[in-house]
Amino acid sequence: MKPTNIPKTNALRALDAALVPYEVRAYDYVEHGGTIQAARELGLDHHATIKTLILEDETKKPFVCLMHGDCEVSLKNLARARGCKSVSMCESATADRHSGFHVGGTSPFGTKRRMNVYVQKTIYDIDEIYINAGHKGILVAMKSKDIDRVLAGLTIPVDVTVKNC
Repeated sequence: MKPTNIPKTNALRALDAALVPYEVRAYDYVEHGGTIQAARELGLDHHATIKTLILEDETKKPFVCLMHGDCEVSLKNLARARGCKSVSMCESATADRHSGFHVGGTSPFGTKRRMNVYVQKTIYDIDEIYINAGHKGILVAMKSKDIDRVLAGLTIPVDVTVKNC
C-alpha cells in the first residue's frame, strides 16, 4: 500500500542535516517485491534503484552494502574487500536491530548504529539514484555523489564482482 502520509524518518532527517537535496517518491510496497517492484511502479531504471543490504562478518560485526537493484553481490568478493574470511546477510530481525529500520524499508542514512557502508563503485557513475528512505514504500531520488556527504567518512567504494548485472 502506497503511503499517503510521508513520515519524517531518520533517513530523511540525515539527508536534511547534510543539506542534501532529494525528492521523495512513494509507491505501493509489496512484500518481497524489492527494487524491481519499486522501479516498475515508479517508472525508474532498475539499475539506478539501489538496494541497501545489512550484512555481518564472521565476528558478527554488522555493515552495509549498497548495490544496483538489478545486481547481486558476491559475498566471497565482499569478504575479500572487507579483509575477512566470510560475510553473510543478516536475518531480518538482526538487520532491523542494527539499522533501526524494518527490512523492506532499510536506508543507509540515519541508521541506529554507525556502520561502514560498502558502495558498489559503479553507483557513482549514475547521476541520479533512487534509494530507500527508511520506510516501506518510500524512496528518495538524489545525486549519487551525495552519498558520501551524508555518510561522512563511513563509505568504502568497492568493486565486488556482481552476478546478473
